[in-house]
Amino acid sequence: MSIEIKVPPVGESITEVVLSRWVKNDGDAVEMDEVIAELESDKATFELTAEQAGTLKIVAAEGDTLPIGAVVCSIEDGGAAPAKTKEEAPAPVEEKSAVSGDKSASPVAEKSGETYATGTPSPSAGKILAEKGVDAGAVKGSGVDGRITKEDALKAEKPAAVATKPASAPAAAPVAAVAGSRNERRQKMSPLRKTVAKRLVTVKNETAMLTTFNEVNMKPIMDLRGKYKDQFKEKYGVGLGFMSFFTKAVCEALKDFPSVNARIDGEEVVYNDFADISIAVSAPKGLVVPIIRNAESMSLAQIEKTVIELATKARDSKLTIEEMTGGTFTITNGGVFGSMMSTPIINAPQSAILGMHNIIERPIAEKGEVVIRPMMYLALSYDHRIIDGRESVGFLVRVKQLLEDPARLLLGV
Repeated sequence: MSIEIKVPPVGESITEVVLSRWVKNDGDAVEMDEVIAELESDKATFELTAEQAGTLKIVAAEGDTLPIGAVVCSIEDGGAAPAKTKEEAPAPVEEKSAVSGDKSASPVAEKSGETYATGTPSPSAGKILAEKGVDAGAVKGSGVDGRITKEDALKAEKPAAVATKPASAPAAAPVAAVAGSRNERRQKMSPLRKTVAKRLVTVKNETAMLTTFNEVNMKPIMDLRGKYKDQFKEKYGVGLGFMSFFTKAVCEALKDFPSVNARIDGEEVVYNDFADISIAVSAPKGLVVPIIRNAESMSLAQIEKTVIELATKARDSKLTIEEMTGGTFTITNGGVFGSMMSTPIINAPQSAILGMHNIIERPIAEKGEVVIRPMMYLALSYDHRIIDGRESVGFLVRVKQLLEDPARLLLGV
């Protein structure tokens, strides 16, 4: 008996996913609950597991966009079949041809049958072949119905190189092409990238977004970190970074300016008595914004641990939808990439976002003297429909005060 494995529901707003990678191959024996593939939605990556033990029969290919409920593969009873095939491989040639003569003819007939998959490379295989300049027609596919797999494309490298050099006499042609190369490369947008693009355009079109700037002297925090970072790490097991200070400062400022922590819902303004701080993280597949829940009640050590945990999950594409859903205010740090100043775009439906930037030593006037201080520009982008200029500027000034005098964070003044 075989069962069909379908795309499971992964969220209310998600209607389709992309099959990003097969973990198991067609014909492999799989165990119950074993991971067989990875699915990518516009928000996160999910693992597809086997619902019974047996032999995997692949239906969808890597890179396919599948609606919720679509059949991805099937699992047939008899998981020992693949293992049996492997055991037969080293058997004598006469025994193999005598016993499996009819069976070997059947797969060949299937692969040579005219289906859409015959000779068609998977997305990853197509990319490899294109980079190598190998024609897909010259590669024999070993996948389902003759599809060219990634392994086929990798194996095609040496034969292609050997065939190209003796066969094509004008070896100077590739050299000339490199000097004036005008090649183009097209790549399908991932669901995450499409969603990010759509949301950013929507925010620009549907909000009255403004940005106000200020600068903060980072010397007090840098001195504090330098003095206590070793004891802090020894006690809590995490480093003392800037993000925890900024998160605490933002939480304190949100108490004084609640509209910055609010959002518009239809004709109503929703005020939040809690601070769920979204932290923008650059992940391999695009920008994600995991959330520190109830950050206002956390210590510096708890914030640092949560940031590390979320950032690690983001890099490994292990964030869940719940960990990225919600949030009342966002902090983004372009300074880690060298940004000196920017105007960050609001993370809808939130009403404001704080942009951190790189720290540069600059001359400033302090008590009538010119001194060199490590300075950082801050940018607050906000929705002018709900946040007035007085509140936006006051919020940023309050954050500046708390950062330049960290004792205020402990005393709440």
